[in-house]
Amino acid sequence: MQKEKKYYTLSEALLKAASYCAYQERSHNEVLAKLGELGVYGIDADELLLKLIAQNYLNEERFAQTYAGSKFRVKKWGRLKIKRELQLKGVSAPCIQIAMKEIDPDNYFQTLQKLVEAKFQTSKLNNPLEIGRKTYQYLATKGYESDLIWDAIRLYQAQE
Repeated sequence: MQKEKKYYTLSEALLKAASYCAYQERSHNEVLAKLGELGVYGIDADELLLKLIAQNYLNEERFAQTYAGSKFRVKKWGRLKIKRELQLKGVSAPCIQIAMKEIDPDNYFQTLQKLVEAKFQTSKLNNPLEIGRKTYQYLATKGYESDLIWDAIRLYQAQE
């Protein structure tokens, strides 16, 4: 038996969307998708989106900053991956640029160095070149820039 879909009035949908945004920062696309789940589309969805922005429940710049900072701190993602994910979420280029400023360059490189060190120490391989290659692949998938990865690998190997 299929569950009957509930339809919401615009005021009910606004309340639902507001609580959805209050729970955590959301992108505009995420909120539009939620409104679609609530049965609100087109001009009505756009109007509700504008109301959420006006009431400060929704702020693209704030979302981008929070997203970038937390993905770097918690998941140790690099700038390239964070930028790509923000683009996929439909965040504008100016907001992405502002969000990237959330990541301190010194802290960024220190984190990269720690990831390199951890990868080298946990590797079961004996060949340093092979370990370096595997470490590079791992960090590239995490979204770090090639030149910084190689700098961190060379720095680690020089300390060994």
